[in-house]
Amino acid sequence: MGSVRPIGARRTSAARRGWSWDRVTAAAMVAPSVAAIAVFVYGFVAWTGYVSLTHWNDVLPNYAWVGWRNYLDLFETFRFRIDLVNTLKFTLAFLTACLVIGFILAVLLERGLRAESLFRTIYLAPLAISFIVTGVVWRWLLNPGSAQFGDVGINQLLAGLHLGGVRSGWYTDPRIGILAVAIAATWQLSGYTMALYLAGLRGIPDELREAARVDGATEWQIYRRILVPLLQPITLSAVVILGHISLKIFDLVVAMTGSGPGFSSDVPAYFMFDTTFRGNHFAQGAAIAEILLVLVAVLTVPYLVYSTRAEADR
Repeated sequence: MGSVRPIGARRTSAARRGWSWDRVTAAAMVAPSVAAIAVFVYGFVAWTGYVSLTHWNDVLPNYAWVGWRNYLDLFETFRFRIDLVNTLKFTLAFLTACLVIGFILAVLLERGLRAESLFRTIYLAPLAISFIVTGVVWRWLLNPGSAQFGDVGINQLLAGLHLGGVRSGWYTDPRIGILAVAIAATWQLSGYTMALYLAGLRGIPDELREAARVDGATEWQIYRRILVPLLQPITLSAVVILGHISLKIFDLVVAMTGSGPGFSSDVPAYFMFDTTFRGNHFAQGAAIAEILLVLVAVLTVPYLVYSTRAEADR
């Protein structure tokens, strides 16, 4: 007689075949997306890196190997050094303003402000607008005016409030050109930061605040010693999201100021556009793109590592 396998063994074998089939099906469904990402993201990143090491600085491709020369020449370029300084100024001003304004708005809404839904909609409305539209609107609002036509925009408002002494040239002033761009970016994204903080505040149990009040803590102490520390993951997420936006900012600069007087509002992405598509220096433009990639990676990779470890510890 032939041997008969136990029923449990047959079930285990069938289960293994079932799991194997499920995995094959899942892999087949994911494969097109993986292939597309591999080619159109990582493949193009690798190709850009290769071009940045060549002598392709004309309309016709030239793949003669030059190594790191394009990067060395780039850091010796006066405009690129200004761009890096402008990026630092923009990032610091943009991040600080968004975090402070977003947190204050979230606290006001969380404390039961009347017509909360209306204010929440108003604060989040700028997120539905593109940076191009924001740049056009704020270009008019921050227009310094002229001697022929007088003040316009915010300068006109300041003059009407008898605060003409604080009028500014805004983006036409080389000293604060990039900060004018930061004002427009803050207007658009501070509501997003408010939404993050509001969700975080409402996720903290009320029992913690009540216990602190019973112990004699003031509202300031509750926010400083309890709520703000508990919101650190929210703050970290906001810094990473807003930080990578600030490093890649381009469309707002294009619509609002361009490179500005004396490159006062120029940024690496705008320099890359000029270098690559107007000057046909493709190798140097690729080098700028790779530097931007490294800057974004320096900001995001530690956050991803931290998030992965936090999930593993739970």
